[in-house]
Amino acid sequence: MKHVTSAMLLALGLSLFTAAASMPATAAQDIAGYDRFDVQAAHRSRPLAASIWYPAGSHIYVAPVGKSAIWQSTDAYIGAAIEPGKHPLILLSHGSGGNMDGIGWLSSQLALHGAIVLAVNHPGTTTGDSSPRRTMYLGQRALDVTAALDQVLANPEFAPYIDTNNISAVGFSLGGTTVLNLAGMQFDRAAYRDYCVKYQDSAQDCIFYKKGGVDFAHLPGDFTNGYRDTRISKTVAIEPGMSFAVKPDSLADVSNPVLFIKLGQEHGWLAGDVSASGSNLVAKVKDASLAVFAPAYHLTFLAECEPGAAKLLEEMDDDPICSDPEGADRSLVHRQITNEIATFLGLQ
Repeated sequence: MKHVTSAMLLALGLSLFTAAASMPATAAQDIAGYDRFDVQAAHRSRPLAASIWYPAGSHIYVAPVGKSAIWQSTDAYIGAAIEPGKHPLILLSHGSGGNMDGIGWLSSQLALHGAIVLAVNHPGTTTGDSSPRRTMYLGQRALDVTAALDQVLANPEFAPYIDTNNISAVGFSLGGTTVLNLAGMQFDRAAYRDYCVKYQDSAQDCIFYKKGGVDFAHLPGDFTNGYRDTRISKTVAIEPGMSFAVKPDSLADVSNPVLFIKLGQEHGWLAGDVSASGSNLVAKVKDASLAVFAPAYHLTFLAECEPGAAKLLEEMDDDPICSDPEGADRSLVHRQITNEIATFLGLQ
């Protein structure tokens, strides 16, 4: 997959944050607060970029987050005060080739449901920096999230507003793999090799990794390690990758309730199919449930696209990330996903 990494898109404005014209903001119940900070992580050579969305306690200037030539942005109160009180904390992990602001639509909506949402950009698997080889180091992504959690809980500007007894993790695609790892699941290198040998070009993930020269017979040891974080009490995995490669004996370590979300039926991506038609992971986890939204497919989860974006991608021979199955309504699916997660996590 190309993950929309071309220089043309970057030149057209694939910025993580676009400082739009400032304007006085009046009270609005449909805009969340937003801020950025760096995370110091011992396992990385440089700080991680982190974002935080939250219920706004004041009304400051509004600017769009995640705007580009392809994606519609999400308005936020930049740097607003946090609404007083203790709020649930949601850790959010983006998918391969994505970034934390690209799924701001979900972060914003969960913040409007009363949660604080913390996300990081995972080096090696972000927009413009998505390497098949680096993707195989699954443990580094889990450590990114844990480092961000450590830092926000020690941050006097945010920590007083966090309910430390109500921390959950949500991830999409490779981010789903990450939050399952944080819940206690570990992954088997031989099982993933066998999966790619068996399904070949029927598995979209394996196609991407083969294009990057990944040697499935010699995946890194980091692929298999466990990084359970016991501070996380609930897990949401949306179309998680690597579901065919979960080590069966690691499932006993998963004590969190887990919500799996599947997008589409006949249009589904194999790696993310945790139902009986795929890896059947949902039946193997002690306290798991499954929600299916259709018509849709894997990439329907991504942000809504700007008018003309689908044509631009077609002209560039890039992935059809703006083209949904017939009858699909991306904005409706987004609302359904948000409501399902909010209900599962007990948000307001």
